[in-house]
Amino acid sequence: VSGRPLPRSSSSHAVMTAEAPSPQPAPTPPPMPAPPADAGAVPAPPAGFGAAMRKAGERALGGGLAGALAMVVQVVALMWMRTMINYQHSKGLGTFETLQTLYAEGGIPRFYRGVWYALLQAPLSRFGDTAANAGMLALLEGVMWMPPAIKTLAASTAAALFRILISPIDTLKTTLQVQGASGMDVLSKRIARDGLSTLYAGALGSSAATLMGHYPWFVTHNYLDARIPKASGTRRQLRSAAIGLASSFNSDVVSNSMRVVKTAKQTSAEGLSYLGTVQQIVAEGGVYALFFRGLGTKIISNGLQAMLFTICWKYLERVLAAYIARKRESAKKAE
Repeated sequence: VSGRPLPRSSSSHAVMTAEAPSPQPAPTPPPMPAPPADAGAVPAPPAGFGAAMRKAGERALGGGLAGALAMVVQVVALMWMRTMINYQHSKGLGTFETLQTLYAEGGIPRFYRGVWYALLQAPLSRFGDTAANAGMLALLEGVMWMPPAIKTLAASTAAALFRILISPIDTLKTTLQVQGASGMDVLSKRIARDGLSTLYAGALGSSAATLMGHYPWFVTHNYLDARIPKASGTRRQLRSAAIGLASSFNSDVVSNSMRVVKTAKQTSAEGLSYLGTVQQIVAEGGVYALFFRGLGTKIISNGLQAMLFTICWKYLERVLAAYIARKRESAKKAE
């Protein structure tokens, strides 16, 4: 939420730095490399900004596409858990009570209300997360004075802003998950009363929740990925799963309160303000509900989802990288 930075390859997320050449002091002596930049130094701009941008774009596409494909697998396999989490965030019920209530409303299909919107929204949001992380880190790779954590924060901010763009899709999906068969009627009445802007209800909360969840996810992911020894075969999959689980746990604890507010506001039939939403949640279950509503289910659910996503993401990223390498090699031979 593992900065959930993406690797150039399938394994390493470490940010590499390169020394910027210093100006040649005199015509005769050869140019000397500048000493490592300290915290206050501003490095020289990269020699080819266009090349850096192309490199960032390639990395963003590689990481983002793999992330989007992994999210499709995750939606199909585990959407029923996400429906339970959103229902708990909105209604404040316990895990087993939520499970019984949803099943009574329509059996197994009830857990997949809004699945088509989920299949559209989830890969888009994950693409934004992973592409922003990979692309921003590649773009800032030569900024030697900037710590990796600050670079990850920049990537997290970009991902959070991207969530605002796709907020209407998230509103449709979440409303159907929480309201069930009456979801479209609830949303239609809100649109008739408040206009199309109601589709952006909870957009700022979603963006803030993304930032609060994305940053600790990727900081944890990158920290562990850089320090846990690399492995191969089955151990490599277990390594990815463990990193994903730890990253998800930190992300869930930090961002849960904002997601509770976002979901309650987004699915409310009355069109509450953020302050009104918080007051309603506190009135229903106290401050505890604001911070811990649905957190237990969310940690278990998101832990499973994170492990599945991370394993699929890493595998697909390796496959895509190998495919791109083969295509480039074929193009070189053709020349």
